[in-house]
Amino acid sequence: MKKTFKAKNISCKNCANLIKATLEDDFGVIEVNLETNPKEVTVEIKNEEQEVIFKEEMGAIGFDVIEE
Repeated sequence: MKKTFKAKNISCKNCANLIKATLEDDFGVIEVNLETNPKEVTVEIKNEEQEVIFKEEMGAIGFDVIEE
């Protein structure tokens, strides 16, 4: 299921490229919407465990997911 997360500290294409380069091997195709504020990251999430891991890995590279 595709899921969209709002994230802090994403400001430009370089940020989007870092997210993709770091996480696409583990999570598949990642879309980063730089037009919204806060920025949105869309990814295919298979289960709750993978969602937790995705959020942790986003935080580890400096882009905290905003809990709604």
